[in-house]
Amino acid sequence: MTHRNDAARGADVLGRWRMLAEQRLEHLTELFESGRWRRYHSEQTFLENIREAKNAVEIWRGLSAPKAVPQKPIAAAQSILIRALAPAPVTAPEPIAIPRAKEPEFVAPPPAAADPVVDMMALEQALDVPELAIDLASIEKRYPLLRNTL
Repeated sequence: MTHRNDAARGADVLGRWRMLAEQRLEHLTELFESGRWRRYHSEQTFLENIREAKNAVEIWRGLSAPKAVPQKPIAAAQSILIRALAPAPVTAPEPIAIPRAKEPEFVAPPPAAADPVVDMMALEQALDVPELAIDLASIEKRYPLLRNTL
């Protein structure tokens, strides 16, 4: 009794999946006929979707078609189960040789750099750069609006 219920339940599930695949193919066909597929897909992806839908419909129709299941003798089924459930021999994998890393070499840090302000002053003295004098008269000529702030 339970075998029939399980078979009927399985056929029902297969039938529902087949119907879903057919509905998907019908939807894609409707999109093609109306031209709306261009809104949602590129030409390449739409053709791939149609191919997948057709293949799915063929597969589910083949699976949901009633087939005669040959009855095997019980002894043959038991021997198949025993072979399937027998533990497979386990072998340990070969160890992996990992090369050793080199020992780190300690290097003395470079001498501390001189103060950048002192270096700049030394550079100016070496190049004899004249100091810039602020000439208020020339600034007033160029920028008359700044007269009140200076």
